[in-house]
Amino acid sequence: MRASDRAYSALREDIIEWRLRPGTVLAEVEQSERLGVSRTPVREALGRLTAEGLTTAAGGRGVVVTDISLDSIDELFELRETLEVRAAALAAQRGDPGVFAQLREQLLHAPELLRDTDPARHAYYALVGRLDEAIDAAISNSYLAQAMRSLRVHLVRVRRLAADDAARLHAAAAEHAAIAEAIAAGNPRLAEAATTVHLHRSLTHVKAAHPAGRTSHY
Repeated sequence: MRASDRAYSALREDIIEWRLRPGTVLAEVEQSERLGVSRTPVREALGRLTAEGLTTAAGGRGVVVTDISLDSIDELFELRETLEVRAAALAAQRGDPGVFAQLREQLLHAPELLRDTDPARHAYYALVGRLDEAIDAAISNSYLAQAMRSLRVHLVRVRRLAADDAARLHAAAAEHAAIAEAIAAGNPRLAEAATTVHLHRSLTHVKAAHPAGRTSHY
């Protein structure tokens, strides 16, 4: 892996996992020393992160990690609904029913994963990621799949901000299972409806954890 790719991957993960919080200044010298690479790869990595919207130029301060506001959360979910509802319908029309039937069964048993002592819920989110990947593969639309992958980077940050609680995670697992079931049944309208319900409940939860007037600097 090239030095710039290593720097990009490390910085991207640190931002997504909130180890580098919104407003953090990413100075090239400091980050090159921390990551063990020269300044040029760090500069290239910061350019890619800025293109993704994870960092931004802040005048004389250099490059900083972008904030997440209530307005930006609303905008993300507007785009998410547009993309994911359509993708669910396409997956129901084009996907392999067996793949999604299997994912449904796994999602119904997701509460077992949530009893894990891992606070980051890696096993659970890996399962949700497999559903995302299955939908991406099923829709046979590389442009739509790429748009959703780009959006998910920001959604992971929102998820961390929302401080997921056990009740919401159990409900979300059931909602994901319903989406997988609708796709497995080859029912586009039901897949759209199940996805819409999931997104509505997710946004409601995020807003409850991130009320108006509260910034992400906490």
